[in-house]
Amino acid sequence: MNQTASRPFAHFIELLSSMRFAISLLVFICLASIIGTVIPQGRSANAYIDMFGPFWFDIFNRFSIWHIYNNWWFLVTMAFLVISTSLCLIRNAPKMLKEARSFREHIRTSSLQSFHHRVELDTTRGVPAATASVQAWLKRQGYAVRQRDEGDSVLLAAKRGSGNRLGYIFAHASIVIICVGGLLDSELPVRLQVWFMGKTPIVENMLIADVPERGRLSVNNPSYRANVLIPEGSARDSAVVNIDDGALVQPLPFSIALKKFIVDYYSTGMPSRFASLVEVTDPDTGKKFDATIEVNEPLHFKGVTVYQSSFDDGGSQVELVGYPLSGPSDKSFELKSRVGQSSDVTMKSAGKELKVEVTKLRPINVEDLSAGTPSAPKPLGEHVAAVTGSAAGKTNKNLRNIGPSVEYRVIDASGQATLFHNYMVPVELDGARVMLAGVQEPGATGFRYLRLPVDEENSMGDFMRLRAALADPAARLLATQRLVASYGGSPEEQKALQISAERALDTFANGGLLAISNFLEKNVPEPEQRRAADIIIRLLGSSIAELRNVARERAGLAPLPNTPERMDEIADWSRLSVAALSDLALYPSPIMMTLKTFEHVQASVFQVSRTPGKITVYIGCLLLIIGVFTMFYVRDRRIWVWLRPAETTGGTRVLAAMTSQKRTLDFNREFDRFKQALMRLNQG
Repeated sequence: MNQTASRPFAHFIELLSSMRFAISLLVFICLASIIGTVIPQGRSANAYIDMFGPFWFDIFNRFSIWHIYNNWWFLVTMAFLVISTSLCLIRNAPKMLKEARSFREHIRTSSLQSFHHRVELDTTRGVPAATASVQAWLKRQGYAVRQRDEGDSVLLAAKRGSGNRLGYIFAHASIVIICVGGLLDSELPVRLQVWFMGKTPIVENMLIADVPERGRLSVNNPSYRANVLIPEGSARDSAVVNIDDGALVQPLPFSIALKKFIVDYYSTGMPSRFASLVEVTDPDTGKKFDATIEVNEPLHFKGVTVYQSSFDDGGSQVELVGYPLSGPSDKSFELKSRVGQSSDVTMKSAGKELKVEVTKLRPINVEDLSAGTPSAPKPLGEHVAAVTGSAAGKTNKNLRNIGPSVEYRVIDASGQATLFHNYMVPVELDGARVMLAGVQEPGATGFRYLRLPVDEENSMGDFMRLRAALADPAARLLATQRLVASYGGSPEEQKALQISAERALDTFANGGLLAISNFLEKNVPEPEQRRAADIIIRLLGSSIAELRNVARERAGLAPLPNTPERMDEIADWSRLSVAALSDLALYPSPIMMTLKTFEHVQASVFQVSRTPGKITVYIGCLLLIIGVFTMFYVRDRRIWVWLRPAETTGGTRVLAAMTSQKRTLDFNREFDRFKQALMRLNQG
């Protein structure tokens, strides 16, 4: 009964330790590694949704292929590979070592006669003399020889290259050692603490000092990879280990303070070098020392390695100017905040309570504006690639620095958030100076930019006053009256022009160019719509120019000089304003924030790691090299020579055979040399 019960277990162990099972696991790991190489790891969920779409994202997300090397099923597969290969070694290594030590001296003459590479001859020498001669030749060739006497007969068993078996042992052991090293440096040690030691990743937004004990790892944690962001002038003695949708706090055996962050740029605007000047304090001794951490030049201290990962904003202070985008008021307001901070804003004209969260400050924006809009802002990871790559050799003549910009998020009362990206200074596009205001609506990728024309002071003052005047019916009426008066004509013509201008301006004020288009489709026959649209656009441009002067006068500014030299400039400005005002009708926020001033605070992002498995992996790689070299270049050869007294001649009857695992051309040549050596026994 016991034998019956143990038989399935024995079969399971045999399967687990078999070569086919290990190869299957290796193939699976290789396929998973290919996926992990092809698909970028560690990106945000939105990035993968954009890449694959919601349907495939849900499927791939079930298998967590975004973190494939720290995925539980990948780690379990690695663990099974370690177990399988270890069992294979335990089963086969003793046999291989025994085989390597064995001379196989119990072979019989009948067995030697079945070998393909064999020699049979008679010599006039006696058995002792022939034995000594053959044994001497074998030793000169590097063979280990064992002699066995059977009465008058002698068997010489020789071997060379039996260390070939060690190659198989080293190669298999290296797989185990490398996998163990990889598991030590993976998330497995941290996950084991989560699974079995009560550690719980923190998903709430809280200060590190407020994290409870269940969310903290030990300072003596044997293996981890964590990240820490340190603003200039600040110090940190703990890092954050991201795991699943939460994080654990990893205390460090030292504190590190960022004294200064240095960044140099190529002419293209990409960073060529960034470095962190830090001060490290050992709490055990109180000693301090300075160090410089750069890409590929980490800091090693107390078994922990600190890498320069990237850089970020350290809480820069910004001063924003907000403009209302609804109602007849053009009164702006100022908002002082810092990156990462939210502020409450009350829009009385719109009757809305909003939150404005500053998410990012970019002091330098090197963009290619040849396409008419800036390229998508690049993540910090790509800046690191630029430092370690060949960005210096790539020059784009269209790249130029267009100054600082700010990103902010507007959150309404329902929690709906919209991201905005606005530049601080105007840029010249298509011969006109405009302010770029970007918007990224929820679910969209990238920013779409509005071009807002600037006035002679390079500000949006005139445009924002024009927007407020457009929302005021009295101002619109005054502008159309001035337009009609400037054209002259009969009273009937003036009245018709007045009606057309009022209708065009009112329709535009309540929906932009889309409202104009809808009006034409409903009220003008299709063959005449194009001609009518041209007339209305020209009329609208002229009305906007008059409305601009009305807005300036209300603000106590002088009207623009209507000279021939300025007419084209005013007309171009009005044309850009018409397009911008039309776009504002679809703008998803009742306010627009612009950057007035800022105080930039840099921060370094460090990766902090303790990787005890690194040395283990190095040892495994060394064993793998030795094992592969031994398997391919060390050939196991064995020779048996039976020497018996010849009954008829009084000499010696010689029966010899030679074999090897790999019967190559070199083996055949060596057998020929051995054969010639035996034939020379009759000489001398």
